[in-house]
Parts: sequence; structure tokens; C-alpha cells
Amino acid sequence: MNTKQIVPGPLSRRKSLPVQVGHVIVGGSNPIVVQSMTNTDTGDIKGTVKQIAALARSGSEIVRITVDRDEAARAVPHIRDGLDKMGVNVPLVGDFHYIGHRLLSDHPACAEALAKYRINPGNVGRRAKRDMQFSAMIETATRNQKPVRIGVNWGSLDQDLAIQMMDENAKLSEPRDAAEVTRAALIESAIGSAERAEVLGMAREKIILSAKVSDVQALIAVYRGLAVRGDYALHLGLTEAGMGSKGIVASVAAMGVLLQEGIGDTIRVSLTPEPGGDRAREVIVAQEILQTMGLRSFLPLVTACPGCGRTTSTVFQELADQIQSFIRAEMPGWKKRYPGVETMNVAVMGCIVNGPGESKHADIGISLPGTGEQPAAPVFIDGEKRMTLRGANIVEEFKRIVERYVAKRYACKDSEDILDQKKINVSELEG
Repeated sequence: MNTKQIVPGPLSRRKSLPVQVGHVIVGGSNPIVVQSMTNTDTGDIKGTVKQIAALARSGSEIVRITVDRDEAARAVPHIRDGLDKMGVNVPLVGDFHYIGHRLLSDHPACAEALAKYRINPGNVGRRAKRDMQFSAMIETATRNQKPVRIGVNWGSLDQDLAIQMMDENAKLSEPRDAAEVTRAALIESAIGSAERAEVLGMAREKIILSAKVSDVQALIAVYRGLAVRGDYALHLGLTEAGMGSKGIVASVAAMGVLLQEGIGDTIRVSLTPEPGGDRAREVIVAQEILQTMGLRSFLPLVTACPGCGRTTSTVFQELADQIQSFIRAEMPGWKKRYPGVETMNVAVMGCIVNGPGESKHADIGISLPGTGEQPAAPVFIDGEKRMTLRGANIVEEFKRIVERYVAKRYACKDSEDILDQKKINVSELEG
């Protein structure tokens, strides 16, 4: 039987309108943006500033904060001032529910300090009150020249619209199941609200849409439906991904499919933190999704051996962990001094089976000795074996070699020269 090999081509992004959020542009041909949300009490100015700064340092390019009451609204301009004094220029998004129209009206300094407003059409009142309160928020955004994210959620879906669509479905000769109608209602709520915002005078390029659910297959179906209904920029993510590995797997499974199809202009991985866990974990996961898919580069990738019976020593595991931590700690300074360093690949392998080969494919790699192998660790630089490390200080020696490699290869002002600056002098690396 003849078979034809299918070779995947480059990913093609869905066309969307670019939306300016502070200094960050979401959509169009711009890179997919990583964002996150605080879980502090926004009224706690000091604590919220601290967490936003930590999220920004981790790579969150937009941060959303809850604005749920007067105290929170009053705190927003002070939070913005605190971040500015720290040199943290991350755009802030206000998350409004129920009384957002009043908070924006009563606290103009809050409305001005925010870079974007998030509006949930299911939580702005019902019937005539909904139209009045939604209109008030859109008018405030337009007056302040702020974009909005119209974010519908299956946990707070517009009940009037849902009931109407369920009633219409029941009259069909072949009714659809309730889950399909719910997905259709999410899409209609988002699109209908965006069209209403345009009628009220909001420019199309000021609107971002999202339709959040917590089920992987439902999310894929809803966003495929949204993607063909217009050119609005789309915010992608599960509404509650979950905790730990479950949350990570669910996010990758859902967003990986959509991103592969070119759907999504900004993403958030909504992880439930472990008790006392780091909120920035969701930022790191979002970055890793985009980088492993080849959509963006944030920091050098470390390829590490998973281990087997040939690698009973934990040296390669410890080295991989230390190198990854070392790179992440150095990246804030490296990114300023060494343009292009985020594209570097590092390999830390545990034995001779795949070690040399994987190390050759990396920019810089080390193949550690496995069980029963000679106590020597060849180092490969730009595809060639350049030196061999021995002794008890392999970990620290390799870290110094990586640091010198970065300084020599990426210390050029013209980023186009980076790709040509390949061969590094071994004596310079050995110091």
C-alpha cells in the first residue's frame, strides 16, 4: 500500500485586528502575549504591587487585577504609581463584575490608571439594566480611549440569552444537545456584545474577546466558532485549569490544539496554586507552551535526559536542574546585554547512548558518564566536541562555560550578526 508522508508546514496565524494595551499590542501579526492575574486583595496596595512586580519579572506582559469594590478601585492608581516607581511598566487590566459601571464612574483615577477593562456580559445586570450598565462601561472605556476584553464565561453565562436559545432549540425537529446549545450561546454572547459595543461607538480594534470554559473539548469547539465569526483579537485560556499537573496538562491539551490552528492572540494559564505556591508558575507554563511549539522564545531551552537504568547516578539530574535555575536567574540581565540569548539551546545528557548526539544538536551541551562509563564528560559547542570535563567540579565548570559562551556568542549589538557568530574560541571558554 502506498503511503504519503505528511510534513507539517509553518504555523499560520488567524488574521485579527491589533489591539493596543498600554505599550503591548495584542493580535495582528504581533507575538502571542502572555498574561496572568493576581490573587491578592487589590485593596492591599503593598501586597498587590509586590505580586504584580513578581509576575512581570517572570515574564507576564499584561497583569489583570480584581476591581470589585470601592476600596479596590481607590487602590488602583496607587498600585500603578508604586509599579512605576519600581520601573515595572506592565499594563494593568481591571476585572469588573456586577458593579463595574459604578466603580468606573465613581473612581475616574482608577479608570485612567488601567490599560484595559474586562467586562463579563453575564454579570452586568439583566434585561434593561444589563444594557444600561454595559453601555456605561463601554462609554467610559471609549471616553478614556481604553480597550476592553469582553469575556464571557460558562459559569456566568447571560441567562436570558441561554434560556432563549434553549427554547428555540426545543422547537427544532432535531434539537441539539444542551452542551452544544450552551457553546453556541457563549459564542453569541461574545459576538453580540462586541457588536453592541461597536454600535455604542467603540472602535473594532479596541475589542478583545474571550469565551472561557473549564472543559478541554468545549474550549476547542467554542474558540473555533469564535475564530470564524470575525477578526476580533482572541484571549485564550481555560477558566479553571486546575491544580498541579492536571492544570498544566489541561491547558496544554486545549491551547496546544488551538494555537496549532493559528487561533489565539494572548494566553493565560489559569493554574490553582499549591498551598504557599508561586503564582508565577502559570506564567512559566504559558511561556513554555509557546516556546516548545516554536511560537516564541523567552529563555534558553534545556534538553535533559529522562534517566534510565544506564544513569543510576543523579549527577545529570542535579546538573540539569542547576543549569535551568542558573539560566532563569541570569536571564533578566542577559536579555539586556545579549540580544538573541533566549533562542539558545542547552543539552544535559546522562550517558553515551543519546548524549553526544543530543549535545551536538544543541548550541552547547554536555554528555555525562552513565553507569560503568569512563568518568569523563565531553562538552559540545556548536555541534563539535570542544573539551572534556573531569573530576568533582563538573557542575560549576559547565556553568562557567555556559556563562562565557553566552558572553562571547551574543555580545553583539546587531542582532542579525548573532547567527553568524558561531565559532567560539575554546581557550576563551576555559578561562
